Amino acid sequence: MSHRLATGGRLIDRAQEQKFTFNGKTMRGFKGDTLAASLLANGQVLLGRSFKYHRPRGVVASGAEEPNALVGLGRGDSYEPNQRTTTTELFDGLVAESQNHWPNLNFDLLALNNLVPQFLTAGFYYKTFIQPRAFWKHVYEPIIRRSAGLGKAPATTAKDPDRYEQIYAFCDVLVIGGGIAGLQAALSAAQAGAKVMLWEQTAYWGGRAPVDMVEIDGEPADVWIRRTVETLENMPNVQTRLRCMGAGVHDHGYVLGYERVADHIPTSDAPRHRLWRMRAGQIVTATGAIERPLSFAGNDVPGVMLASAMRDYVVNFAVAPGKEVVVVTNNDDAYRTAITLRKAGVGVAAVVDARQDPQGALPMHARELGIRILTGKGIRKVKGGKRVTGVEICRIDSKGTAYTDKLDCDAVAMSGGWSPVVHLWSHCGGKLIWDEDGSFFRPDPDRPPLGANGSGFVQTCGSAAGQMGAVLADAHASAIKAAEALGTTVAAAAAPATDTMPDAAPMEPVWMMPRNAEYDLRMKMWLDFQNDVKVADVQLAAREGYQSVEHTKRYTTLGMATDQGKLSNINGLAILSDALGQPIPATGTTTFRPPYTPISLAAIAGEARGTVFQPLRRTPLHDWHTENGADWEPVGQWRRPYTYRQAGESRHDAVNREVKNTRQNIGLLDASTLGKILVSGPDAGRFLDMLYTNMMSTLKPGKCRYGLMCNENGFLMDDGVVARIDEQSFLVHTTSGGADHIHAWMEDWLQCEWWDWKVHTVNLTEQFAQIAVVGPKARTLLERLGGMDVSREALPFMEWRDGKLGAFDVRVFRISFSGELSFEIAVPASQGRAFWDKLMEEGKDLGIMPYGTEALHILRAEKGFIMIGDETDGTVIPQDLGLNWAISKKKEDFLGKRGMEREAMIDPMRWKLVGLETLDGSVLPHGALAVRAGKNTNGQAITEGRVTSTYYSATLGRGIAMGLVERGPERMGEEISFAGEGDKRITARIIDPVLYDKEGEKQNV
Repeated sequence: MSHRLATGGRLIDRAQEQKFTFNGKTMRGFKGDTLAASLLANGQVLLGRSFKYHRPRGVVASGAEEPNALVGLGRGDSYEPNQRTTTTELFDGLVAESQNHWPNLNFDLLALNNLVPQFLTAGFYYKTFIQPRAFWKHVYEPIIRRSAGLGKAPATTAKDPDRYEQIYAFCDVLVIGGGIAGLQAALSAAQAGAKVMLWEQTAYWGGRAPVDMVEIDGEPADVWIRRTVETLENMPNVQTRLRCMGAGVHDHGYVLGYERVADHIPTSDAPRHRLWRMRAGQIVTATGAIERPLSFAGNDVPGVMLASAMRDYVVNFAVAPGKEVVVVTNNDDAYRTAITLRKAGVGVAAVVDARQDPQGALPMHARELGIRILTGKGIRKVKGGKRVTGVEICRIDSKGTAYTDKLDCDAVAMSGGWSPVVHLWSHCGGKLIWDEDGSFFRPDPDRPPLGANGSGFVQTCGSAAGQMGAVLADAHASAIKAAEALGTTVAAAAAPATDTMPDAAPMEPVWMMPRNAEYDLRMKMWLDFQNDVKVADVQLAAREGYQSVEHTKRYTTLGMATDQGKLSNINGLAILSDALGQPIPATGTTTFRPPYTPISLAAIAGEARGTVFQPLRRTPLHDWHTENGADWEPVGQWRRPYTYRQAGESRHDAVNREVKNTRQNIGLLDASTLGKILVSGPDAGRFLDMLYTNMMSTLKPGKCRYGLMCNENGFLMDDGVVARIDEQSFLVHTTSGGADHIHAWMEDWLQCEWWDWKVHTVNLTEQFAQIAVVGPKARTLLERLGGMDVSREALPFMEWRDGKLGAFDVRVFRISFSGELSFEIAVPASQGRAFWDKLMEEGKDLGIMPYGTEALHILRAEKGFIMIGDETDGTVIPQDLGLNWAISKKKEDFLGKRGMEREAMIDPMRWKLVGLETLDGSVLPHGALAVRAGKNTNGQAITEGRVTSTYYSATLGRGIAMGLVERGPERMGEEISFAGEGDKRITARIIDPVLYDKEGEKQNV
């Protein structure tokens, strides 16, 4: 480890040596190292190649903002491309390989692109791949696809051996960021009585404070950090998580967190990654700030890195990225790096300061240590190819045509100022304001992200808020504000400790060196290191008319690399603004989108892989069905009994038996799969009036109403019975396959369109077992159980009641999908099996028998009831099904109203629902098309309808069917021809679809 310092390294354990390989070469590091630190310690500066020019690339940062040092990790099924060495913790046996080069890292033939920059300027792909048109498919696209990307994707046959999980959690105050500001915010909120969760994306607490010479209450920051963390971990209302990144802030306090649980311990049985789905009352972002690079020729050569990153490697890992370092800056902060290097025994050739007369405490300290300071100067050019060998110095205000000095060095530390990490603040609508003193965008406290009640739910503190000096008081105030917003009554915590740092003089907004450099394609001053975007590219985009920052971003690919512009954003805005002759605030920023850093696809999938990719859903009665001969069929994610076959029975015979028994005695149906969505709130009735074609707000508590739900085009998408629970609550029943979709549909409208309506929805589908007791003897069975009155007078058709049946708490609905006397009874899911067993036991002498979904379909078809998915196919409106009665004439509007009034929807020639019977009593083929004589202009048969449902009816002793037929209701009694197998034609008569108990006497008894 040629670049490992003999002493120091606050995060490493020198007693635990770790061996790893890079490109097949064995190297050594220590426990606590990052992969980047251990590679630098071994003198490995060249780590990869850039995207477009394949220029040599090395480490430039020390955290999640790193754009260059990406490698492939692991082997075989465990291989992962594009992993940041700066956030990868070292472990014994780690295998890493560089990427994006051919044939190897040191000799990359594709670096020839670097010789023709004039042909690969901004937007070259838009200009190059247009002509000749035939070249695109056979020449351009194949080449582009082969050269695109950085790392290689794992083989398609690879199976990830690790496991991943997701967790749903809740807290009062979520603090994101575990630096000293985040620790103070968590402590203050917890002392104020809030339930607190604290996330930190790195493996250690305290952030930059221990590296940046911070003192708290006269002690080194480390002492205060250890004491505060110990206090937090002993508080019952606080949870802490290291290695957990706040990925995105969304509406209603919903936050995604990404925890790397076992990346650093691959032999662990723990899940590798955990995705947190957090609901927080208030969010405090203490995400710190990111140092900006400076733009000068050769600022991408391996060995050039951020000054703060170089300081991190020296203090945290005892790694000297170079033996002789030049520090270049436009602010005081970089002097901390020069001082740290000198005290660690690393050579500092000079500090090159763009300012004319830096006189702050830090520059003065550097002078006291004998460090050479060159003022009013900048770097004209970095010398070297695969690593730094020296720099040329020029006057900062020159045009860069000559240099004033040459310095030999093997590393350059650059600092262009700091930018607050405003991403999480911005994700949910928080606005930014330009800070002229710091030359950065910071959160505007007067325009925070707003919650549903119109108040802010995100606070920001410390460096993330633009507070670059004392941050603890700011963090304390933000935490107390968050706690008070939640209505905590506990007295505020004591005043926080004070942190002290050497006074810093103002920075000078120098964005490139020299600042007057003329446009020159050869002056390769880099903004986006990974995507090879130069200062000249942004200037060219401005000249070609790309004045919007969003357009410039896409034209040049600035900020579109894997770091998403964390380093290049402000510098790019500054260069664009200068080219356009306007201030940076007028140019604005690009959009910050989640996730903050990439999340593994496996974490997003969680347990949804293999056999549980789509979890198999079972009702509380599933085991009983299995034990009693259920013949299963899939219904969405559910498995429902198609029929219950007895010994020696065919499916057909079993279904016929169940139909006859239900009509004559008692049938039991497991209806637990039906969607049950509770819709409540002052605007619940208004909301349902918009969702359903008929009026729901006029429904009285205790009553039920059948309703139809259409999409915006007017096409029928779901149906079901709505029960009004009380003045502000409705229970919406949906189809089995529609529960999740309809619930999402509701939330989509509530969150995106009617966000100010006071409505709350909860999907209760799996909370209840629901059993249909059907048949002429159904009431007799329920009366045997005792308890509530289920007589016709006490519980009329289309009403519901809460009560007890025997020992069971029940909700009984008098609704029917069979045309028979029917009760649908809901009990808590945990009591479903016991209630079913009790019904079966009490009903033995009444001929009780379960029936499956096929009998259900036949029973409803005999009554002419529609089935979503059979009578509908995404192009059917309610009027096609004769359901005009279910469309309100009083409502001004509902979803689908205008859609079903379009010309094509009111065409008198539309196919409409009718009943069908074959002349010989046979069963029509499902989906059979009705054809008329003749051919159309294409020589094809002319269709005038289709079969939607077709069954053998044991009740009627013949085939029955429903179908959609052109002008069907006008053609009663007419015979039409359906296509059978081959050239066979089947003649059927158009009849009324209601074939059983048309007056409804049986279901109303």
